Amino acid sequence: MTFRKTLAVLAAFVGPMLAQNGQFPDCASGPLASNKVCDTTLDPYTRAKALVEAMNLQEKIANSEAEAPGIQRLGLPKYTWWNEALHGVARSRGVSFRQNGEFSYATSFPQPITMGAAFDMDLVEGFANVTSTEARAFNNAGQAGLTYWTPNINPYRDPRWGRGMEVPSEDAFFMSTYVKHLIPRLQGGLHAEPYFKLVATCKHYAGYDIENWQGNARYGFDAKITQQDLRDYHLLPFQTCARDVNAQSIMCAYNAVNGVPTCADDWLMNKLLRTHWNWTEEQQFVTSDCDSLNNVFQDHKWKGMNAAQVAAATLKAGCDLDCGDFWPRNLGQAFNQGLFDIETLDESIARRFAAMVRLGYFDPKDKVPYRQIGWSDVATPEARALALRAATEGLVLLKNNGALPIEKPGGAIKTVAVDGFKDAGYTVSTGRGCDVGCGNAGQFNEALNAARQADVVIFVGGLDVSIEAEDKDRNEITWPGQQLALIKQLGEAAADKPFVVVQLGTMLDSTAIVADANVDALIWGGYPGQDGGTAIANIISGVSAPAGRLPVTQYPGSYTKDVRMTDMNLRPGQGNPGRTYKWYTGTPVFEFGHGLHYTNFSLAFDPDVISELPTTFSTADLVAQESQELYKDLYPFTSIPVKVTNEGEVTSDFVVLAFLKGEYGPEPYPKKRLVAFTRFHAKGDLVLFPGKYSIVLDIDDQDIWEFAIEGDDELLDSWPAR
Repeated sequence: MTFRKTLAVLAAFVGPMLAQNGQFPDCASGPLASNKVCDTTLDPYTRAKALVEAMNLQEKIANSEAEAPGIQRLGLPKYTWWNEALHGVARSRGVSFRQNGEFSYATSFPQPITMGAAFDMDLVEGFANVTSTEARAFNNAGQAGLTYWTPNINPYRDPRWGRGMEVPSEDAFFMSTYVKHLIPRLQGGLHAEPYFKLVATCKHYAGYDIENWQGNARYGFDAKITQQDLRDYHLLPFQTCARDVNAQSIMCAYNAVNGVPTCADDWLMNKLLRTHWNWTEEQQFVTSDCDSLNNVFQDHKWKGMNAAQVAAATLKAGCDLDCGDFWPRNLGQAFNQGLFDIETLDESIARRFAAMVRLGYFDPKDKVPYRQIGWSDVATPEARALALRAATEGLVLLKNNGALPIEKPGGAIKTVAVDGFKDAGYTVSTGRGCDVGCGNAGQFNEALNAARQADVVIFVGGLDVSIEAEDKDRNEITWPGQQLALIKQLGEAAADKPFVVVQLGTMLDSTAIVADANVDALIWGGYPGQDGGTAIANIISGVSAPAGRLPVTQYPGSYTKDVRMTDMNLRPGQGNPGRTYKWYTGTPVFEFGHGLHYTNFSLAFDPDVISELPTTFSTADLVAQESQELYKDLYPFTSIPVKVTNEGEVTSDFVVLAFLKGEYGPEPYPKKRLVAFTRFHAKGDLVLFPGKYSIVLDIDDQDIWEFAIEGDDELLDSWPAR
């Protein structure tokens, strides 16, 4: 989206009032009272169609955009469909915060990349419950809408991506699991009846993960993706959204995939999404990304079409809402030229307003339980505690030579995030070394002087949204400016005392920090939200124990010279060492799943169960089993208990990761792939291949169970052709 939602400061924003969502339709005495859209005895789609039938062509076209003006003569209020809640209710076109007092803030959780490092799906569900409740409170107060452009579920393919912090992982299976737990809680249930809590939008469909890299802008980029990578990686989270957890909205993207702009792609939106994945509930709708319909015309220059032709083509391809003004400017001319039937436009409008019916938008307040939510339900003590838990669980200890935890408060601690340490009883002094760009080494003296006087030194640096953000990819994945030089000098100044480095932002090559003997510990924090400072202080001081794991690979800085960001291939090839932990052939600085603890754990499969399991399975038997699942790719395989033992004296969470390795399917084989995790407290077809398999525990293969699958290839899902 062109609006910089990644810059939102949720906890204290006092910006301009952009929202147009302060009024509900008057179904008691207004002009709509006699329209069937207000008849609560009818089904949602019938009600929505009645509203559409009351509109004239001009009104239909005017309300085809996200900032819909409404229809005064019908008593239909203006409404902004574009609302944001990536890590809490956030300022956007439809969401506004008051200057002070009630509704001047909301709970700000960590960004998804940090919550992903927790590998805790209970946490994801809790976040979704809190955020959807606060969204309803804001809506009831006239500060927000009910349709949210969240979550971002494009896997984190390339470390340079400016929006990597918006997604939880580079792994498509993890992303799908995240979606499976997130969407139902945002919407109030898998098939919420009679009302959805809000509408969640899975974005950006599909193959979107470039902002603006070396002149390759997202608005006109054509992502060349193999069918296998498209099916197994880029589209897997969207399949879960649409097919498995009933997301009510999907957003098409700016880019093209294999020559076709996604918002004009009939195969993506109709054949695959609506037909193959059976995404056919009458209130489910596709929205464009903001201004992306104009991009089909202006940037992609698709098929040499004029503006009216593009407007008609995107409508007929399955898009239902323009997050922009391209349709209002061009659909009228397209209709006059006979480029689309009025029934197609009516259906797109009816889908959207059927969703509003399902949200209780047209129903009496006392009949909609969610209409009773208010300010007392925002930023509750429970929500604040969950935000702190999310930040704490998402911190990853990358290096520790035994300096952490710091057992006793002593002397002065140097840190940017000072409040948490003050609360813990430490004496705190600070020294500013440089800003995040760190271009001037002459600014180091203040920080170095503070370090020399301290008992413990903490450096907080890395990245922020001035370097990585929407519309802003990176060229390098090394530490910005002179930050490493400052770290080295601080280490020398603190050579006889504990020195901890905390890296914020997404991944940076930390090779120099790992090798620096003066750096005692390295913590990755990502974007930890409103309670990040307290969480970091608690980990360093031992109030909490670290148990997060990297949800992405930390590549060496040379990776950016090894492969162009525009090379979409995951598998290694000429000029491409491979992408993600599954395919990368180089040596990572830290691999996917890395994370240290303050104690030692051992884990192993239950030997009694393993001894009873067969070591050979048949493809035919596996796909012929009885299952409550509707789709073969969801059929269960087997369950194996895992014993986890804390062999130390520090109480700590532990994340179990299980990977599948083997020689099966077409070459080249992936190194491994994640198939299970939990936190304790060829042409695109999906095929079950015979071959040799092994399931391994953790990134260091603490235990292995080997088995074979015999028989013929079994087709689990036949990928639709274009």
